Amino acid sequence: MSFHPFSKRSRDKPSPKNSVSEAATFFFGTGSSGKTATPRTAMQVSAVYACVRVISETIASLPLHLYRYTDAGSEKVYNNPLYRIVHDEPNSEMTSFVWREAMLAHLNLWGNHYSQIIRNGRGEVVALYPLLPDKMTVDRDARGALTYTYKTNGVDRMLDPSAVLHIPALGFDGVMGYSPIALERNAISLGIAAEEYGSKFFANGANPSGVLTHPSAVKDIDALRQSWNAVYGGSQNSGKVAVLEEGMKFEKVSIPNNDAQFIETRKFQISEIARIYRVPPHMIGDLEHATFSNIEHQSISFAQHTIRPWAVRIEQAMNRALLTPEQKQTMFFGINIDGLQRGAYKERMDGYAQGFQNGFLSVNDIRELENMNKSSEPNADKYMINGNMVPLDMAGAAYTNKQGGSK
Repeated sequence: MSFHPFSKRSRDKPSPKNSVSEAATFFFGTGSSGKTATPRTAMQVSAVYACVRVISETIASLPLHLYRYTDAGSEKVYNNPLYRIVHDEPNSEMTSFVWREAMLAHLNLWGNHYSQIIRNGRGEVVALYPLLPDKMTVDRDARGALTYTYKTNGVDRMLDPSAVLHIPALGFDGVMGYSPIALERNAISLGIAAEEYGSKFFANGANPSGVLTHPSAVKDIDALRQSWNAVYGGSQNSGKVAVLEEGMKFEKVSIPNNDAQFIETRKFQISEIARIYRVPPHMIGDLEHATFSNIEHQSISFAQHTIRPWAVRIEQAMNRALLTPEQKQTMFFGINIDGLQRGAYKERMDGYAQGFQNGFLSVNDIRELENMNKSSEPNADKYMINGNMVPLDMAGAAYTNKQGGSK
């Protein structure tokens, strides 16, 4: 028996296809609550909208730079066109903030982001245009190479893989990402159902439905129902006094809203959706369990465990798609999240003081960490230590010398 290594031709086709197809409807569909969960219906749930927004705006607001490796570490590359494209203006229609905001919205709703890479005749990147993920189909050709087909104005257009910046979210095949909305459609659809129930509850005047009883037969039941709803239905008619004629009676049959634990269900769904996106509840307006002591630590955890993985995912995808093989040896893209991980002002100052006194931070190191201009003072770059500190094996040397000198 002989064994052969895998080739591109033997690779599985990417799945799921985030296009308007049967493969996509298997994932985007009706949840157990009976409500359909899609990216657009999910965004009507306030908790989903808040989670997507806080992640998208946070990533979009962080500094994105092009760096060059140096003997001392790295430095920003300002004189490369790629720097201006990713940092300021990816194309003539949008800013870097808007482009990255749309990127994270695509990733958090569809599980994939695509941007078309526009190059000039010399192969240099001159623009990046975001593409709608629900119009893109990713497949493999007969040779096993990835193919990208984008539907625009009803026409399928083939894009060369080198012309597509593809950033996948969590997936199983390493090529395609899976939509959080699709994978968690039961939780999302329950949130949709809860909001719809609340809307209908208040649309009916915030009163439970009931039964009108009449001592004798009613000739036109539909007319009676319509007349009742016209006068007493809807929130605008809430509180009106009902006038019943001919011995009619109104009896409530629905359980009170509090007994149905409607509020508790809504709170649970907020926590559930926040868990899906790994967003601290206080960041989407749920302050029930928030305190002054834990909000700061939750925010730092959000930066480390939510924002940092997204940043690394984006950085590596951009390095792969936008840099030439030669540039990859000397340059890389970086998103700076240091500002998000800072503690309170007093804690930072105490840490800087410890670093300065123990000789591993200089004045200019500290000023740079605080986004301040470097000082031109001659000693600002020097590393200082406390003069009272000496090596352990020299602890008695000064005393011995003093004793010897006194004789």
